[in-house]
Amino acid sequence: MADNNYLKDLILLRNDPSKVAPIRDAAERGEMDAQYAMGLIYAEGRGVEIDLARAHFWLSLAIAQGDTDADQLRNIIGSQMTDAEFDAAKDLAIAHRTTHPAPTSQH
Repeated sequence: MADNNYLKDLILLRNDPSKVAPIRDAAERGEMDAQYAMGLIYAEGRGVEIDLARAHFWLSLAIAQGDTDADQLRNIIGSQMTDAEFDAAKDLAIAHRTTHPAPTSQH
């Protein structure tokens, strides 16, 4: 079982950016809680520079897996984004789809 308690230690990220990498690795593997955590990390600049486009991207991945909290946070972030940031988030999503194709049904 994976340790998916990514949110409990986020306060530490303000002082220790090295904690971001393991969460990012889990998010890239598709772990929904880690994707939400990455959205929060980029939205608040916890261990990284604030990047609303990356926050929006990671939250979108969590939403695609059914995370309703991510949907609420993404709406808040979206209200603060510029058109350029939306375009950057869209570019991240396109790049992700090319390297992580959706699974195909075996029916």
